[in-house]
Amino acid sequence: MGTQAITPEDDIYTQDGTTDYQKKPANKNTTGTWKACPYILGNECCERLAYYGMGANLVNYLKVQLNQHNVTAINNVSNWSGTCYITPLLGAFLADAYLGRYWTIAIFSIIYVMGMTLLTLSASVPGIRPSCDAEGVCHPKTIQSVVAFIALYTIALGTGGIKPCVSAFGADQFDDTDEEEKKHKSSFFNWFYFTINIGALIAASVLVYIQTHVGWSWGFGIPAAAMAIAVVSFFSGTRLYRNQKPGGSPLTRIGQVIIASFRKFHVKVPSDKSLLYETADEESVVQGSRKLDHTETLSFFDKAAVETDLDNAKGMVDSWKLCTVTQVEELKSIIRLLPIWATGIIFATVYGQMGTLFVVQGGSMDAHMGPKFEIPSASLSIFDTISVLFWVPVYDRLIVPFARKFTGHKNGFTQLQRIGIGLFISIFAMVVAGVLEVVRLGIVRRNNYYDHKQIPMSIFWQVPQYFIIGCAEVFANIGQLEFFYEQAPDAMRSLCSALSLITGALGSYLSTLLVTVVTDVTTRGGKPGWIPDNLNRGHVHYFFFLLAVLSVVNLIVFIFIARWYTYKKTVGSLG
Repeated sequence: MGTQAITPEDDIYTQDGTTDYQKKPANKNTTGTWKACPYILGNECCERLAYYGMGANLVNYLKVQLNQHNVTAINNVSNWSGTCYITPLLGAFLADAYLGRYWTIAIFSIIYVMGMTLLTLSASVPGIRPSCDAEGVCHPKTIQSVVAFIALYTIALGTGGIKPCVSAFGADQFDDTDEEEKKHKSSFFNWFYFTINIGALIAASVLVYIQTHVGWSWGFGIPAAAMAIAVVSFFSGTRLYRNQKPGGSPLTRIGQVIIASFRKFHVKVPSDKSLLYETADEESVVQGSRKLDHTETLSFFDKAAVETDLDNAKGMVDSWKLCTVTQVEELKSIIRLLPIWATGIIFATVYGQMGTLFVVQGGSMDAHMGPKFEIPSASLSIFDTISVLFWVPVYDRLIVPFARKFTGHKNGFTQLQRIGIGLFISIFAMVVAGVLEVVRLGIVRRNNYYDHKQIPMSIFWQVPQYFIIGCAEVFANIGQLEFFYEQAPDAMRSLCSALSLITGALGSYLSTLLVTVVTDVTTRGGKPGWIPDNLNRGHVHYFFFLLAVLSVVNLIVFIFIARWYTYKKTVGSLG
């Protein structure tokens, strides 16, 4: 069963604009499906344009305008990017527990606009904008750096309410009880990611060029305006949306199952699982959620659903002593997701190199297109975007029908197979990046270019590594989006979307940790280290090969985990 349509005329329509899974609306043809999606996709396109338009070139902004060294700028970008993927936990909790996805997106979008506006002011207004000398060297005051970082972390807070909710909110527009609508849900995730990359394409090409050649005030002002448009787009579709009712605090329900299980540590679980406690009526005790069937794994937590004489002594159920099967299965679903979730961290670390080391590597290469035009190194991420825009329709229209003939699966591959293919492809991105650096350093050594800022090797040799990561994204990232939505309990879908996003945060933090440790170890004894300010005297290829090895190990672990994964089952489903 899926999220149902609502209109003000329906007798199930509630004051907060939400509805339950179990109730059928009188008229669902006026809301949801692809009719509502243009407003959601428009919001996401503009929001991603704003995010990437500001974030794609952020490492250069910190190096130039805030006068930071390579390692400091890389780590600051990684930490900020990581925070952008941690704050979705807050947004997801509020969405699932209290606000619903609609109001969470609306409120946090406004916070996002405030952050973008402050960042634009910090790059435009004299006094809070760093002053630069005739040679282009900037000398920021402490307060100017503080204002810039306040703006950045306000943006990180704003994105926390959008990231975990938009994809889930879009998927909510398709009813799982309607076979015709259900077929479109998997395609929605493909085109949702396609839309993200439309915004990223404009950001990596037009906006990065404006930031480099026109100025940071325009370079940040345009993304701020795009975010304002995103808010308008989202509110414009309000009457067409289907909204799932928030189910109360998921953390409380999880805590109840854990405590009830340990309270009944010595209670034996009956072999007949139909004896476990569940509400007798059709509806789940969890608002906005379907009942879940019992699964055999993690049987310790079944103790929470075992009825004892003490549970019935006072005639009322204490949820801290007795939980329904659905509550227990919610916790089991989350626990089963965690190993799959963990394998996404290394992939996120590989993906994060596009905004850090790839940019730094490109900065040491010839960026000229013709005698006068010079492409910013951060703009090379456009080829990642082009790769995604190429592979999404190829995957949706060609690969899926072709794979379906051999696998018999309606989506061509299972979600876990899709993720695994993406992890495999990502290995080659790091290998190619490492080989390119070996070749580049060979040119440096042969021609004694050690002190040259840029060497006569075209930056476009980086295109393959960006293109490979884009292909890996279409498999791994979209597969994760769909997997965490489908396998999440109905009333925890925002939280599980946030959980998948946290791999991005941990990937960024892991990148920071690896860079810090590698720098500390390899600079001992006065050596320049693997990642010095002058890459011509470094060994960045060692770092890329290190990530390739970690990716191989990660893929092996993923395959082992995926083989043993148990999919959730809703009551009445076939599996």
